Amino acid sequence: MKNDKKGFSHLIDSTKYSLKGIKAAFQHESAFRQELIVCAVLFPLSFYLADSIVAWSILIIPLFTLLITELLNSGLESVVDRIGSEFHELAGRAKDLASAAVFINIVFLVIIWGAYLLYYFDLFFAKEIKGGLFDF
Repeated sequence: MKNDKKGFSHLIDSTKYSLKGIKAAFQHESAFRQELIVCAVLFPLSFYLADSIVAWSILIIPLFTLLITELLNSGLESVVDRIGSEFHELAGRAKDLASAAVFINIVFLVIIWGAYLLYYFDLFFAKEIKGGLFDF
């Protein structure tokens, strides 16, 4: 299905489709809702914790990439499920790979936020490297 609209009307239509996709993910994907709750808590907290725009950016990047990977994972799962309900090795592999992308993003988020919290609260190794690696 090709969209022949251009310019501003294309932008409006694209925005509607994107919002429709976010709504569908919220309605049908519990993992998306759970990750949205995590982001809803951590996003405002990032304003409080960050002491610079760079630090704030570093804290919010994994939040947005988590939602993005979950949306892509959900989309891929929907397509695979649409093709058929019988097990196929490649269909299972595709779903596992998409799930692995979400998992890696969660690990990324934990590493970034964990390291920053260690820095922020002067815990463990962060005292030794202030002014170095974690000096934003």
